[in-house]
Amino acid sequence: MTRSKIALLLVTLLAATLLLQSAQARELAIWDRLQGSNPKGYVLLMRHALAPGVGDPVNFKVGDCSTQRNLNEEGRQDARDIGQWLQRREVKIFRVESSRWCRAKETAQLLDLGKVRLNKNFDSLFQTADPLNDPRTANIRERVIKHRNTRGILVLVGHFVNIQALTGASLDSGEGVLVRANPRGEIKILGYSPTP
Repeated sequence: MTRSKIALLLVTLLAATLLLQSAQARELAIWDRLQGSNPKGYVLLMRHALAPGVGDPVNFKVGDCSTQRNLNEEGRQDARDIGQWLQRREVKIFRVESSRWCRAKETAQLLDLGKVRLNKNFDSLFQTADPLNDPRTANIRERVIKHRNTRGILVLVGHFVNIQALTGASLDSGEGVLVRANPRGEIKILGYSPTP
């Protein structure tokens, strides 16, 4: 490989890195604007922290964590770190709700943002044939729309499939997407929370 090709490759890699960092900064910038505020209508849809594997075991039971895929220690620490990051933003939290699945519920509890209320509409849609048109997706959509005139961030902790059906966003474990419904009831993505 010639020096000019190597130089071109290095410049291309540097440019790609800078563009990625710039995009990440834009995605997180909303949090700087919200810091110390009591915002109206914002909802943080968060995927549960790291729970190795996919789906749930065949013997899965909602009320029995021993039958479920659960957070590992890295996932638990990530949930604590995300909660501390949110607390440093000093943004008023309206309420924290979670799927009834243990990995989502534990993530919500470890965020330490307030009492966690369980919301069966945010239970995993992984086994559902059509998550986009599932009544639970419609119920969460309505929940986001109704929150439009309420102060404080509503934090909903759930699952990849649910959040993707609602917003189209593909989130990593522990990542969140900040949304708000507009006057026409359309849910708009405003930014993201950091990936652990």
